[in-house]
Amino acid sequence: MDLSESHLHSFIIKLWLEEATEEADRTAWRGQIKHVPSGEHRHIKSFDEIADFIWPYLKLKGVEAGHGVRLWRWIGRGRLR
Repeated sequence: MDLSESHLHSFIIKLWLEEATEEADRTAWRGQIKHVPSGEHRHIKSFDEIADFIWPYLKLKGVEAGHGVRLWRWIGRGRLR
């Protein structure tokens, strides 16, 4: 298996809990995802946003939307709350 950097996509996902404030009466999960090779990053509020961020990189490598992607989408129905 070729594990050279040109064939790898590394991602860092950070999740944290934002405490309730006077304006927002409940705590909420927030996060950030970063594609390490490019430095591209995005703030996230749902699991769907994690999948949406990673999917274009997988698609460029020829990954097709099969069982694994459907499972990922099912998991992504959750929200970071």
